[in-house]
Amino acid sequence: MSTKGDILKKIEILITTHFETPKKAFDFFDDNGDQKLSKSEIKNLLQEAEISGFIRGIISSKLIEGYDKDGDQLISWSEFRVAIDEISQ
Repeated sequence: MSTKGDILKKIEILITTHFETPKKAFDFFDDNGDQKLSKSEIKNLLQEAEISGFIRGIISSKLIEGYDKDGDQLISWSEFRVAIDEISQ
């Protein structure tokens, strides 16, 4: 199983190599345009980052649990930016 560091690195590589900015990545994966990422939208991001299908559901839940500060079970742009800032460190 991938470690947290491995997973975060894959997400960072996806965002930095395929998108001009993290905001463009966020907008790309925001399928319904509501300016929030749902669990299924996060799973799509993880799939593109080549995270194993077996653990995508677990990781998407953990990302929501760790970064969803307003408790709506979605990741807003500001919450996503916090996650990206952490990944970049």
